[in-house]
Amino acid sequence: MNIKQIHASEAIHIIPLFDQYRVFYKQPSDIALAQQFIESRLNHNESVIFGAFVESDGAQNAIGFTQLYPKYSSMRATKNWILNDLFVDPAYRKKGTGAALIAQAMDFARGNGATFVQLETATDNFAAQRLYEKIGFEKQLPDEAFLVYRIQLI
Repeated sequence: MNIKQIHASEAIHIIPLFDQYRVFYKQPSDIALAQQFIESRLNHNESVIFGAFVESDGAQNAIGFTQLYPKYSSMRATKNWILNDLFVDPAYRKKGTGAALIAQAMDFARGNGATFVQLETATDNFAAQRLYEKIGFEKQLPDEAFLVYRIQLI
């Protein structure tokens, strides 16, 4: 398995996996939307994507990806990272692919001066929770200094 950072010219490798990721979270399959979203993030340097590849019949096939978004803090004057997306093709799960993608993401964040990587997952995604906790992620309590509010716009 080879893990590498994906650039805009390589987005095509990740798009089918991103579509499957969205379907996993009960969104309708939409390859055109997946392509537009991934290409836009990469073309505007709004995220960092790492892909996991295996060689098959002389070609590199994408089997998983993770996407990171920057998280800025004006008060702390820092840039950290949100590990927003992690998906591994079901045929390659429980073989270390997810852990390897997370390790690469953590190395990237650390190498760019981040003090933490944050993530969220569905409350019923127990397999992911086990993986995150095995790696060393800790569940966080709500921030005692700040409340989080959200308003739906559409």
